[in-house]
Formats: sequence, C-alpha cells, structure tokens
Amino acid sequence: MPETRFADIRRFRSIDSTNRYLLDEARAGAPEGMVVVADHQTAGRGRLGRSWEAPAGANLLVSVLLRPAIDPGQRHLATSAVALAAVDAIRAAGMLGVSIKWPNDLVDPEGRKLAGVLAESDLPSASAAEGQPPPVVVGIGINVNWPATESDLPPELAGLAVSLRQSTGTRVDREALFLAFLAALEPRVADLAAPAGRARLAGDLLADCTTVGTRVRVDLPDGSFEGTATGISPEGHLVVATDGATRTVVAGDVVHVRAGS
Repeated sequence: MPETRFADIRRFRSIDSTNRYLLDEARAGAPEGMVVVADHQTAGRGRLGRSWEAPAGANLLVSVLLRPAIDPGQRHLATSAVALAAVDAIRAAGMLGVSIKWPNDLVDPEGRKLAGVLAESDLPSASAAEGQPPPVVVGIGINVNWPATESDLPPELAGLAVSLRQSTGTRVDREALFLAFLAALEPRVADLAAPAGRARLAGDLLADCTTVGTRVRVDLPDGSFEGTATGISPEGHLVVATDGATRTVVAGDVVHVRAGS
C-alpha cells in the first residue's frame, strides 16, 4: 500500500511458508515493510509446530517483515502489533466480538479460534543488512471464508475453530480485509518506535486480551503451572498470579481452564 511502509507486496498462489520466504529475504538484507500473501501454504505452521490446512484461496495467509529498533525483551510487542491490527481489520469487517487469547490466537466470544499469529526472528541475519535493526517476521492466518459451516471441520476441531463467514453470515472479501489489515498495521508498527507507543500497544493488548482474568494452565518446556492471569507487562508478556506469587510468562502454551475441569 503506497500510503504505508508496506509497499513491497509479494503474492503467491502457493508457497511452502510465507514466514520462511521473508526470513530468507531478511537474511539477504531486505528492509522493513516487505509483505508476502499467499492463496495456499504447503508447509504453513503455527506455534509448537502445529499445522493448519484450508482450501486454497479461502483464507488470508500473510507475513510481514519488521525491523523494530527495540530491546530484545520488547520484541514480543511486534507480535502484539500484528494481532491488534488484525483485530482492528476484523472488527471493521463486521465481527465485533473478536479478542486475543494470549499469546497468539484471535478468538470469537465462544473462544473458537479465528486466527493465529506466529513470529520468528533470525538475529544473526542482522549482519546482512548493515545499519538495520534485526528482523522479526510475523505471520498471521485468518479464517476468512473457511470453514463455511461447522461440518467443514474435522471432528477433532469441531467447536474449536470458526471463520468470519460463519460469524458474519456472509462471504467476506479477502482482498479488502488484507488491505484493511495493512492500513491498521501502519500505526501499530509506528507505535513500536517510541516508549509512549509501546505503552499504548501493551495497554491495547490488555484491553483486548480475553486471557486476562481467566484461570489458566501454562505449559512450559520444564513443566506446567496453574494460576489466574492478572495482566499484561509493558513488554506484552502475560502476568499470572499463582500460589501467592506472581509469574511473568514470556513464552509458553496457555490453556484457559474451565470451571470443574
């Protein structure tokens, strides 16, 4: 989009991974703002190596190359910027009940997954782009027109995923949603550049995060713990109260624990 930093848009009918493509471009020194959008991914993945398959051309699969000049401990806010921009665009498309399940899912009011975000960094590639901050590639997959109905989902995903088409009752223009997302992303990325902007991102994440106030189980490589999510740190991390103490979760798999489970 000429009016944003996202003017270099690469479009593919099929690609293995939009994130992988941009990481390769980042290693070669590509500047911030390159965007890849695909009709289909053959090796798309989410957090923890999870995969997701949908018919070609049904959903929005996009990755953006960012180079925020911020401390490593604040780089999670790049993920927040993308998630919040997606919330802005989806609400503009008519779905008002969307929120963020920390760290990387967008969900409907019933907790069904509408979109997933995956950020990947390659700090050593900074040497290939002299004078540029290290890259972070953030990809998002939004369920736009698939599943069309609950019966489209495999049994293991029944009740767990949803699309904009299901939620709004009508087909959604994927290209219009894509352009709305990029327009919403411009001010969000601009916020990464200054302390006040980063504070605004963290505050907006807190306001739109359905995980806060919820009993959660946090699965980490060395074990799990339960507690109540009480807030979002200035870096965009989840704050959990447990056993009379407070823990800040930088990365982990967070499960919302239902009463009686």
